[in-house]
Amino acid sequence: MKITTNSVDETIAAAEEFASQLKIGDTILYTGEMGAGKTHFTKGIAKRFGIERGVSSPTFALVNEYIGTEVSVFHFDLFRITTYDDLYAIGFFDYFDRGGILAVEWSENITNLADYLENVWLVDISKTGENSREITITRKGA
Repeated sequence: MKITTNSVDETIAAAEEFASQLKIGDTILYTGEMGAGKTHFTKGIAKRFGIERGVSSPTFALVNEYIGTEVSVFHFDLFRITTYDDLYAIGFFDYFDRGGILAVEWSENITNLADYLENVWLVDISKTGENSREITITRKGA
């Protein structure tokens, strides 16, 4: 699926619509350059699950937890994480037991990460202009 957006609000709305397909246990692996809109997309996902405040880039925290009443979203930033040992050290795999949805920025830093996970959505966000984005969403294995 390809989506074109022309503003931050459109990106958030597109993510909110996409999130209607998500289920507990799903993982979203983002790719895209810095400033492409990965965090804004996560805002839309969180919004779909009733979480409308506090969504921000987890760059320095490594993970931000957005606890919803029915579904929680665990938002990771792997910009400085480059190995599976690093993933284990930050407790990444423990989040699969918490019953939420994982949204993972900079997933390309871990070689073949999608191959080791189940229920994966790949979301690539490309800048096509100052405010416009092309978002490509595929389901791993689909």
